[in-house]
Amino acid sequence: MLGPTAKIQPMVGTAKAEAAKVFYADVLGMRLVEDDTFALIFDLNGQRLRVNRVPAVIPSAYAILGFPVGDIVTTVRAITAKGAIMERYGFFQQDADGIWTAPDGTKVAWFRDVDGNLLSVVQHI
Repeated sequence: MLGPTAKIQPMVGTAKAEAAKVFYADVLGMRLVEDDTFALIFDLNGQRLRVNRVPAVIPSAYAILGFPVGDIVTTVRAITAKGAIMERYGFFQQDADGIWTAPDGTKVAWFRDVDGNLLSVVQHI
């Protein structure tokens, strides 16, 4: 039974494992700890992200993984310098870096991985 002490295993799919390995390690700065027939496993400060090898990925219209950060401007600029492209939405007013500020002051920016999975970085206030 799952309860208040249960932990979560974040997972995302990739049909382009070699490109995903480069993206998650080199662009996002995650440490690859395992690469086997089934998945790429990255360490995120003691938590693991499992990037499952799948035959095809159907990207969702909403973010499937969000990464809380302390300084969103620095993070967005660092990952765009390494090739990430921030998504732009006509229904949000985003700044020059692609960052949207929510009414409560939370800041969010969205980008896609090599398979088109929508990811985000968020700076909570």
